[in-house]
Amino acid sequence: MGFARSFARCFTWWDGQTFATQFWTWRKGQKVGVDAGGNIFYRNADDSRRWVIYNGEAEASKVAPEWHGWLHRTWDEPPTTAPLVHQPWEQPHLPNLTGTVDAYAPKGSIRGKAPVARSDYEAWTPE
Repeated sequence: MGFARSFARCFTWWDGQTFATQFWTWRKGQKVGVDAGGNIFYRNADDSRRWVIYNGEAEASKVAPEWHGWLHRTWDEPPTTAPLVHQPWEQPHLPNLTGTVDAYAPKGSIRGKAPVARSDYEAWTPE
């Protein structure tokens, strides 16, 4: 690990854990499980704290609903010991795709193409 990456880990949290979080996890953390996205979930010995170490960028929408419920104490048992029963109509979890090429673009949106000239609209221009 280079100096710049090590220095950045002291102060930034959005692209992985900081040294302080890594140290806390090493000393107090009990690994509970890993989700399909590679995020690792921990709790301390008395279960008063629960946390996640993200795989890559720290983006809360990357946490699947079953792990979100455990993190926020909606249920006590983690999905590793009490898996949620999924209905056949449920779709797999996707993180927030806003700002990516996979983001939703409704019909008629201008993302990726030039705007269509319209005869029913005249743009305002200041004098």
